[in-house]
Amino acid sequence: MREKELRLALVCYGGISLAVYMHGITKEIWNFARASRDFHDGHGEGREGVLGVYCDLLRSIDEQAKLRVRVVIDIIAGASAGGINGIFLAQAIETGQSLEPLTDLWLDNADVEQLLDPDARPAARFTKFWAQPLVWLAARRRGDAVDRTVSPETREEVRRKLSSFVRSRWFQPPFGGKTFTRLLLEAFDSMARAHRERPLLPFSYPLDLMVTVTDFEGHPEMLRLNSPPEVREMEHRLTINFRTKMRQGSLADAAELVFAARATASFPGAFPPFTVRELDKVLDKMKRHWPGRARFLARVLPKQSALGQAESAVLIDGSVLTNAPFAPAISALKDRPARREIDRRFVYIDPKPTSGRAFSLNRNGKAQAGDTTQDAPPLPGFFRTIFGSLSDIPREQPIRDNLEAIETRSRTIHRMRRITEALREEIEREIEGTFGGTLFLDRPTPDRLATWRAKAQTRAAVNSGFAYPAYALVKLSAIVEEVVAMLFRLGGDGSPALRERFRQSVWAHIRERGLDQMREERKGGARPEIIAFFRDHDLGFRIRRLRFMARRLTEVADTPQPELIEAVGIMRNSIYSALAIYQESEASDSYSEVMIQSAEATAIDPVHALSELAEARNLKAKDVAVEEMLAGALSGLPKAERRAMLLAYLGFPFYDIATLPLLQGEGLDEFDPIKVDRISPDDCASLRAGGAAAMLKGIEFNNFGAFFSRVYRENDYLWGRLHGAERMIDILLSTVKEGDLEGAAELARTAKFKAFAAILAEEEPHLTHVAELIAELKGVVGG
Repeated sequence: MREKELRLALVCYGGISLAVYMHGITKEIWNFARASRDFHDGHGEGREGVLGVYCDLLRSIDEQAKLRVRVVIDIIAGASAGGINGIFLAQAIETGQSLEPLTDLWLDNADVEQLLDPDARPAARFTKFWAQPLVWLAARRRGDAVDRTVSPETREEVRRKLSSFVRSRWFQPPFGGKTFTRLLLEAFDSMARAHRERPLLPFSYPLDLMVTVTDFEGHPEMLRLNSPPEVREMEHRLTINFRTKMRQGSLADAAELVFAARATASFPGAFPPFTVRELDKVLDKMKRHWPGRARFLARVLPKQSALGQAESAVLIDGSVLTNAPFAPAISALKDRPARREIDRRFVYIDPKPTSGRAFSLNRNGKAQAGDTTQDAPPLPGFFRTIFGSLSDIPREQPIRDNLEAIETRSRTIHRMRRITEALREEIEREIEGTFGGTLFLDRPTPDRLATWRAKAQTRAAVNSGFAYPAYALVKLSAIVEEVVAMLFRLGGDGSPALRERFRQSVWAHIRERGLDQMREERKGGARPEIIAFFRDHDLGFRIRRLRFMARRLTEVADTPQPELIEAVGIMRNSIYSALAIYQESEASDSYSEVMIQSAEATAIDPVHALSELAEARNLKAKDVAVEEMLAGALSGLPKAERRAMLLAYLGFPFYDIATLPLLQGEGLDEFDPIKVDRISPDDCASLRAGGAAAMLKGIEFNNFGAFFSRVYRENDYLWGRLHGAERMIDILLSTVKEGDLEGAAELARTAKFKAFAAILAEEEPHLTHVAELIAELKGVVGG
């Protein structure tokens, strides 16, 4: 039975009140991951509702295509409304907490009457009585904006709430920052109180969450030029990162998650900018303690913290500058384990992909409906130009550059796979010639593995000739950059200038020792002093070698016989346990205070810093522990599989010499191309065609519509679940090789309509304001 992981990196766009629609989508993605976990763990039998539909689909793929697929979500990047939903989803994945409590909170609290700042609420009907003509003009005239953009059944509700909204305070954000912060804290509390299941990621898999934020005042960054040597510019982009491994019970402290959620969704003009002081006041009022406050602020606001100004940092909506955060998600592809065949997908959620806005402004700045029938449309007017350049256009920038970066990476992966496959026969022949045929008759022991490994590395260096000095320099450069990055994380202040001093200091020490002189290396392998440096600091080579073994194990044991399953499982677990031993050295929180103090002095004493780092990591001792694990696992494999894995382990230096210079020292953690999928109303036509305009209500009032009506929120949430189900079924079935599933189109249609029926049945008792819509959809589905 082949196994495959369908790995999803989610990129969640901003969308203001369309956050409710995105909650429906992320909830269905969460349901899909839950069903996959249960099916993989053998608990899928007897599941009911939509989880049962997904388990049945996974079972059909298993039985018909002989392919066991597991769906995992291990990277989430979001901005604004997408950032909030991404944070909640990541917490549910990490902890096993439920997203169910959030639905009521979205439907009840994402309302203008709940979000208005208490100080901004009109105290009576006659508050700002002079604004009543404006309310009347905005909401009462026939053919006005409400008549054009609001459904008839909700116009009175929208007009009433619009009246309160307009008569709230002017020239200040109407929505309350502290109110929003409190609601977010209560949402995380609701998740924590609800029933908890098993986490949705395997124990050793990393989970990366990134949300974009805009630093309103900006923070200075130094740029190195030829002349002048340095210039200063203000950087306004921020990314708040969270990473967990080994399932820690929580993604982070609730206060830190609220910080990220409130900051990324601080929509200009609607909410006040976010500051740490706001969160401190809410926590104090709720009698909540934030134990890691100083450490968190130093991590996410390093420049401001170094200047003692973190509490004063003014943060606004992440979508102002980065509404489609592909770049942070791409950067998180490093350090991903590969236990089996991987199908990596980037799935971006765009609630309103078409460019048409809910309303536009004509030359005179007045609201007008969509298209014009004139032969020559008029030029945009004063207000429309300003609003478009400051708000709409930056948020609607195309993602072509991101997709080209992904495509470039995928092409590199294809090229590396072809190279390694082409080299395999010759490298395996070289290994067999070096060790003789008796190598594969001997049972590996830790001592034998260590001896064989050293001999293979020397032979690879000698046989590579002129290629070795180039390889060694690329390798040395990668080691130095990794070491500098670690020392800077431990002892730096976030300043690029200090990081460069760290870097120059370490390189000066390397040159002083002559470690960068590789002219003679092609004659007899690396010199002893270079070998010693590599053994002390070359963490990357060790990790690349184990990942290479993991990929090779997937290839040679793709469809193991029943009697081999246990031995292959032991081998796989040994490889990943060994990886975990080395990866501990990549975590900055695993080092002592002594190491941190040595790192702080890197710029003036790099020798001591490097010595302390080598001692703290103790890679040579880790090598012994790893080879004990691998030797035991290799001994349990049958001869053919043991031979293949030994050839991979001992042959890796040959592959590394050939490929590392081509990758510019980076290496590849996931060795599979990336595919990109989208989830949006435009991609879902099984129940209704027409895209967002035909289905979503939150797009009204320039995407603020759902804040004005419970009916709208229920509508958008329901469509979100239905669209999430439709696209996740499409994405799952696309991972199966064409022709392996008989009647794939009919299987997809059947699964979709069963999922639709299950979702409608689950939501009908709760979504009482959209009973007519549910009845209509049940008629289409046949339920």
